[in-house]
Amino acid sequence: MTPMIDVTFLLIIFFLVSSHLAQQELQVDLELPAAASGDDLKDDDARRITVNLLADGTMLMSGDAVDEAELGRRLAAERARDDKLEVRIRSDRTVDYGRVKPIMRECLRNDVWKVTFAVLRKTGAGG
Repeated sequence: MTPMIDVTFLLIIFFLVSSHLAQQELQVDLELPAAASGDDLKDDDARRITVNLLADGTMLMSGDAVDEAELGRRLAAERARDDKLEVRIRSDRTVDYGRVKPIMRECLRNDVWKVTFAVLRKTGAGG
């Protein structure tokens, strides 16, 4: 009985830590671009990786600054674990598309076909 209790506690700790890290990715302070349309955030069981792109062009993944090559390595490792991987790009609204393009290119190279962008929904007639 004791080993089963140990395993249960280890699983609880694992899920607490992993959910904390997932929430931490969303807490990076960015001015997201606005969009007139889009889908609401779905609360499904798909494995998501969030890539934050700061105004200065720095890419953050799991809180670490990464370059294009490192992003590709991490995507390959995550894709090997789950073939239904989703990448969510959170980019500052002032970032050029040229800085987003390498993220999308690495997703393509690693067969990640579900790529979403985090945006703020425009409200009102004035946008």
